[in-house]
Amino acid sequence: MKRILLLILLGIWSCSPTVEEGFSNNWQSEVNRLYKASLNKELSLTEQMQQINKAFSLVDIDKAESYSKILYQKNRLHLMSQEIDSLKYYHELLLTHALQQEDFAILGSQYYVMAYYYDQIAHLTDSAFVNYNRSKSYYQKVNDSAWVAKNLLHMGIIQKNKNDFFGSKESLTEAIEYINPTMDSNTLASCYNLLATNHRKLLNYNDAIDYYEKAISVSNVTIDQLIFTNNKAVVYTDADQNEKAVSLLNSLVKDSILAQHKEVYARVLDNLAYAKWRMGSKVNEQHFLEPLRIRSQIKDNRGKMASFTHLGEFYSGIDKNRARALFDSVIQLSKKLKTPRAEKEALANIMDLAPNNLEVRNRYVFLQDSLYEQELKVKTQFAKFKYDDRVTQASNLRLEKENAEQRLRAAQQEKQKIVVLSIGGVILLLALFGIYYYGQRSRKLVQENKTAKLEATYATEAELSKKLHDEFGGKLNHAMLLLQDTDNHNEVMDIVDALYNQSRDISREINDVDTGIHFKEVLFGMMGNYCKNTKLIITGSNEVDWSKISTLSKKTLYKVLQELMINMHKHSKATLVSVSFEKMGKKLQIDYADNGVGAPKEAFHVKNGLWNTEKRIHAIDGTIIFDSEEGRGFEARLVLPN
Repeated sequence: MKRILLLILLGIWSCSPTVEEGFSNNWQSEVNRLYKASLNKELSLTEQMQQINKAFSLVDIDKAESYSKILYQKNRLHLMSQEIDSLKYYHELLLTHALQQEDFAILGSQYYVMAYYYDQIAHLTDSAFVNYNRSKSYYQKVNDSAWVAKNLLHMGIIQKNKNDFFGSKESLTEAIEYINPTMDSNTLASCYNLLATNHRKLLNYNDAIDYYEKAISVSNVTIDQLIFTNNKAVVYTDADQNEKAVSLLNSLVKDSILAQHKEVYARVLDNLAYAKWRMGSKVNEQHFLEPLRIRSQIKDNRGKMASFTHLGEFYSGIDKNRARALFDSVIQLSKKLKTPRAEKEALANIMDLAPNNLEVRNRYVFLQDSLYEQELKVKTQFAKFKYDDRVTQASNLRLEKENAEQRLRAAQQEKQKIVVLSIGGVILLLALFGIYYYGQRSRKLVQENKTAKLEATYATEAELSKKLHDEFGGKLNHAMLLLQDTDNHNEVMDIVDALYNQSRDISREINDVDTGIHFKEVLFGMMGNYCKNTKLIITGSNEVDWSKISTLSKKTLYKVLQELMINMHKHSKATLVSVSFEKMGKKLQIDYADNGVGAPKEAFHVKNGLWNTEKRIHAIDGTIIFDSEEGRGFEARLVLPN
């Protein structure tokens, strides 16, 4: 009887689509009304959260678009309300749903929200960088160029703040390619401003000034133009062109808009006083104290560090005790703000005041070594984040495809079973046989799929290990073959050929060094590769017990000699190269000489490959001396510990 009643009720419901659809439409209208109410900025955050929570309690998860946008709005409001635990919980919920629906736009938006949290609230820059990069990747899938550029801009800012100036330049240059100058001139101006800052940090003052001028020209926000002009003046001060700096800053001080922005106004006043003092103009302490007063009033601690530093330099020649106290204030603030580079610069100023203070000198050396190690790590850190994210995205897409194929097979099999069972008792044996057949086939497919996954894993590992050379170089070689059948592409062919050779050189340069029993052969083989058209003479190597040379010294020796060989191969035009080895107690001395064109003395003070060799040698307590003049060849003496 109960079954009959149930069938009657089911029949009534199935025959009443109008009632069901009307109920569904009213329900969805209420969800949309609550969602729009949560966007109303005239409501308080608490009221907005109440509206979105009601919408979330009513929304149907099968309504994919509504469910995703409501979850995203919830996450935004949790972030604004500083409800971090809820933000992280609903973040995972949204990711699961959006990935299933392949809603790449909402994924890009959600990863940007999390990147903002890690960047501006948690101050976990590594996590922020990873999330900005993922947001960028999803926006690329939906061709949203504006948001791709914004994410790349934030990634460039993080890299700049971590002193990865070259990586920052790469991210910002890529961002510019996605920007529509007429639609998003302010983002473009920000990119130019940061590129200028990177060049300033790399001591490329002319490039820095060019990019600041570009930022000023494309920006349509007056205060931003004033900030960029101030930054340009600071470059002139760094380049000891103080008259130009003073002229620019004097014009800024007179601008009425600047006075409305106290932080920027104090910055301009402080930079003006400092530039005048460096120029030799009459400046008293009041010129520095006024911007310091403003910065203290608005609690601008980073600005206060700059004021204390400039005041300390001002007093260094007048009152050393007061100068020392000011530099101590910089150190205290730098520790509070976790900016060790500012502490290091303050310690350098204190060492000028008290050169015999061993405690200050030891702290300075410790910071210098720590920052050097950090910079070496940062150079590859962000590149690895980008690469790992690409691998993860590829893996996710592969898994999604496999899951979709499995769901499709399961659906097909279910349909086939239903058809077989409905045929009737007459063909029951045939139906049972069919079920058995498809069951066996399903298990076989699953087993084959598992085997394919395992083989794909091994293949992926092998592919990743060769990605830098084989894929990059192989694609370029393929492009060369394609272009050979076309006309007037000789120049393009030369460029592509050069890139192919470069990929092999890069792969060879960054490979790890074999420091085992074959190190000597590997070392000499490397030098021979660069001297195919140059006579190479090696002496003294047989007297060296290579097994007693430490692994670190071997790697350093290899990299330094490689740098010298690259320098010779590219620039010296030498026909003869000499390398001699000599044991000096517990040290190994290596003398390098060639008969090339040489180099001016000024070249040794530029941050180039030779500068990198000094860094490598000094890092293991070794020494290196260069001797060269234009037209008289090039010489270098290395001394390494065992």
